[in-house]
Amino acid sequence: MAKFMIKFSYSHGSWARMIKVTDDRTSAVRSLLESLEGSLEAMYWDMHDCASYVLADLPDVVSAVAVMTVAAKTGAFMTVEAHELLTEEQMHAALTLAKFAADAFHAPGSSAIEHPDTGNGAAGRPLVNIAFGAG
Repeated sequence: MAKFMIKFSYSHGSWARMIKVTDDRTSAVRSLLESLEGSLEAMYWDMHDCASYVLADLPDVVSAVAVMTVAAKTGAFMTVEAHELLTEEQMHAALTLAKFAADAFHAPGSSAIEHPDTGNGAAGRPLVNIAFGAG
């Protein structure tokens, strides 16, 4: 099973309905996951983003897309996102693969940044900042 973090960003109308009729959203999510041979590990609420975060085990990414599609079709959410989570061991394996594959790929325009007199920063470094994280 693969581990996923799924974010359900509820619409304003959904919040209005949940205030009027409080139901068990955890049971609803658990039922959806189990219908796809998955399981619910935990569900948390983020009041700042008006969202719930679900940690789930699902058979594969296709099942995660099915979760997003089922939720999106209801119109109850502004966005639904699923992110596959990696264990430390999986991340090390990915880095090992990347190490061996690194020479097979070059960045767009890399020939321009390899020459110090083509507009690069000090000491021939490119004027690029790279950040990883949610966009």
